[in-house]
Amino acid sequence: MAGKKYRNAALKIDRFHEYDLIDAVEKVREITEVKFDATVDIAVKLGVDPRHADQVVRGTVMLPHGTGKTVSVLVVCKEAKAEEAREAGADLVGFEEYIEKIQDGWTGVDVIIATPDVMGQLGKVAKILGPRGLMPNPKSGTVTMDVAKAVKEVKAGKIEFRVDKAGNIHAPVGKVSFQPDQLVANIGSFLKEVIRLKPSAAKGQYVQGIALSSTMSPSVKVKMEKFVA
Repeated sequence: MAGKKYRNAALKIDRFHEYDLIDAVEKVREITEVKFDATVDIAVKLGVDPRHADQVVRGTVMLPHGTGKTVSVLVVCKEAKAEEAREAGADLVGFEEYIEKIQDGWTGVDVIIATPDVMGQLGKVAKILGPRGLMPNPKSGTVTMDVAKAVKEVKAGKIEFRVDKAGNIHAPVGKVSFQPDQLVANIGSFLKEVIRLKPSAAKGQYVQGIALSSTMSPSVKVKMEKFVA
């Protein structure tokens, strides 16, 4: 059964009404009653069948105002790139010692970036990193020789997203403490990229639903017309 705060928040919204984006943002901020700076999340229902490889929607986007979260980054690379990674702001830098730690079950970072020449060895721990969304991937920009650029982008608010088995995409788009226009800008950038990535194999209506919520809050539906158009 939902908690008292959740039930109280649910009374303040119309579950069936689709709000203009700015109104949805303000409503989410209004109904969030937790004592910490809650994350604002977006959920987008897509008209795709992810069982088919040509309908998998996956990408990255730079949120103009970041996520509001301090992201911890591990760069797995050989010594030649280590100093570059440290100067760019990587929290942890190393090679074989971190592969060994991961083999022992350690996954204490938010993002892992790797250079192409270590991916063979990193493949040993793919079964550990993959399910946690930590396995570096060229498509997301986390397998690269330009580790400085990759670290700076992640620290500045670059996020990765991928459609799930049910055809939904979930992503963090900021914090409740952000100004409404900052959240609107982040959400607009995110949706623009999702729409740009529409698979040619997808038939019918592509964006079928958009909702916003914060940590432990009910969701607020967003009008789609502007984004579908």
